[in-house]
Amino acid sequence: MTSAKMSLLVAEAVATLAPTFTNIDLQVKNNLAKVLQAFRDQRVGAHHFASVSGYGHGDMGRDVLDAVFAQVMGAEAAAVRLQFVSGTHAIACCLFGILRPLDELLSVAGAPYDTLEEVIGYPLTSDSQGRSYAGSLKDFGITYRQVDLTPAGGIDWTTLAQAIKPQTRMVLIQRSCGYAWRQSLSIAEIAQIIQVVKQQNPDTVCFVDNCYGEFVSDREPTDVGADIMAGSLIKNPGGTIATAGGYVAGKATYVELAAQRLTAPGIGREGGATFDLNRLLFQGLFLAPQMVGEAIKSSHLAAYVFDKLGYKVKPLPFAPRYDIIQAIQLGDRQKLIEFCRNLQRFSPIDSYVDPVPGEMPGYASQLVMAGGTFIDGSTLELSADGPLREPYNLFLQGGTHWTHLAIALENFQLF
Repeated sequence: MTSAKMSLLVAEAVATLAPTFTNIDLQVKNNLAKVLQAFRDQRVGAHHFASVSGYGHGDMGRDVLDAVFAQVMGAEAAAVRLQFVSGTHAIACCLFGILRPLDELLSVAGAPYDTLEEVIGYPLTSDSQGRSYAGSLKDFGITYRQVDLTPAGGIDWTTLAQAIKPQTRMVLIQRSCGYAWRQSLSIAEIAQIIQVVKQQNPDTVCFVDNCYGEFVSDREPTDVGADIMAGSLIKNPGGTIATAGGYVAGKATYVELAAQRLTAPGIGREGGATFDLNRLLFQGLFLAPQMVGEAIKSSHLAAYVFDKLGYKVKPLPFAPRYDIIQAIQLGDRQKLIEFCRNLQRFSPIDSYVDPVPGEMPGYASQLVMAGGTFIDGSTLELSADGPLREPYNLFLQGGTHWTHLAIALENFQLF
């Protein structure tokens, strides 16, 4: 398709999606109102931008940020820390902080994201040979089981209704699709999963991997009964300006256990300096609803264009969004690489770099990534990646404004 034809297709998509974009703006307004209310209730002031050095004891800004975050997320408590190096790290702190030897972890939406395989310690994919599982949950006598998805890619409610065993201490609910070809989970589905689990054993901990999902809905998993959840600040809640970090939020007891795994027993949430970056964390949270809204618009735009070009897409055009990820089944190794090259050419940073497949820590397959972002690894900024395995699905996410993706698509080649 020529650039001129692609430009016409993008223009058609934008015109057709106008009502959808308006509805997204209303959702942004609702979420921003919630954030503003928390800032006001917690009396955030300029003095909270200051930090402390060393151990981080008495970091008033950090403690107020925790309170703001907890209120926004509908949680008892939160720990927002730069010391979480990634979403996977925050998730791992929850798992190791709460689970004990002989406990069972049950994943209720099939196999989790690739980076958790080595954390759990069990091969989850066919190309997992030769991976190291030292220091994993399995090493500590914690077992793992999963409820596979239905052939259609949904939750197997029949199996889930009788899946909780006496040893099942925690269920893992992955909100986003990860690298699976499935619909991401809605808040209503997460609430239903929690209800089904708690009916079998009210003491089973319901833990949600909330990566890519924050502010997509007007509610979060902790609003609907999740005991604890975790995510990354260089995804949705960092608003594209938090330079690092992650969070855990939920019931105070479980948040403290996760924080003790991050630091040490006896220190927990009391340690961890923020190195004069409190302002960015507050401001990023304030900007997050707007940035997430633009990412959702980008998702709709990509779905419309590639559906018209004859590719399978998930979610479908106009379908509700439950995270910021748009999956496109390209079906060809070279097309996956070329997509990333095209997108990289229109990135603000490293536009001259040619993405090439390579190994990535925590992933079973080689990956190809387009990520010319201001913050390394930021997936709320416009980026794309995919594992080099059949059926060669591409996962597009982020976008600080949908027009960035529109410009890139108008200049795509080979599609």
